[in-house]
Amino acid sequence: MTEELRGRRIIVPETRELSLFASMLEERGAICLLCPLVAIHDAPDPAPVEAWLRRFIASPCEDLILMTGEGLRRLVALAARREMRAPFLAALAKSRRITRGPKPVRALREIGLDSDLSAEPPTTEGLISLLSRLDLKSRRVGAQLYPDSAHERLFAYLAGAGAEVDAVLPYVYASKIEDAAVAAAIDEMAAGKVDAIAFTSAPQVRRLSEVARKSGRAEALSRGLARVTVAAVGPVVAAELASLGVSASILPAGESYFMKPLARALAAAFATRQPLA
Repeated sequence: MTEELRGRRIIVPETRELSLFASMLEERGAICLLCPLVAIHDAPDPAPVEAWLRRFIASPCEDLILMTGEGLRRLVALAARREMRAPFLAALAKSRRITRGPKPVRALREIGLDSDLSAEPPTTEGLISLLSRLDLKSRRVGAQLYPDSAHERLFAYLAGAGAEVDAVLPYVYASKIEDAAVAAAIDEMAAGKVDAIAFTSAPQVRRLSEVARKSGRAEALSRGLARVTVAAVGPVVAAELASLGVSASILPAGESYFMKPLARALAAAFATRQPLA
């Protein structure tokens, strides 16, 4: 065990995948403050989502409404974890794919498929307007939903059109408790109680900024990021920080944009500094 980071209080993202990164810093003596910088999670109970996937594979819906790109990506990811990605993609190819705006269109293209019909404007009202031009009577319609949205109007329309709906909700947003933890981390930085914050993805930067804005802490976040050492895993994250007017002072050398080189870069940066009292 080395001690370059002894006593250093470092904010790091809190996820199962990044627990190893925290361990790397703790092995060097750091005190890691885990912060929930993930805005979206898989559905807490994957069983209904997996059941939907199996139904869809066994008997593809004639129509599939894709509300978000995030939702499709998470369905594909769960299918891959359950070793049924190929049959799920084959089933998707058999359905008429109806998208709400450009984001699910992009997600389809990532897996080699196209949207058959896309709603404009990309709203529930725009989607209903598109569906009103179709004959949906007695058709099985899959619907990939997203959280915290009112789907009653869509369901009511589909029921009135005579469709049989099979809906799935593959993800949830971060809870109010998680938002409060992020807000507390912002307060800690602004108060000078943190040595560094380490970012490993651009969405983490956006989430920190979003929570600051929603909680009235935009000024506190600016003050905090100016006080602490900001580390970024690579240029994409550094560019996201720059869009907020923040310069990442620590990046891994060369093109080693991974957690282990980032931990080494943090250790090297703090090796000659005195820890906070």
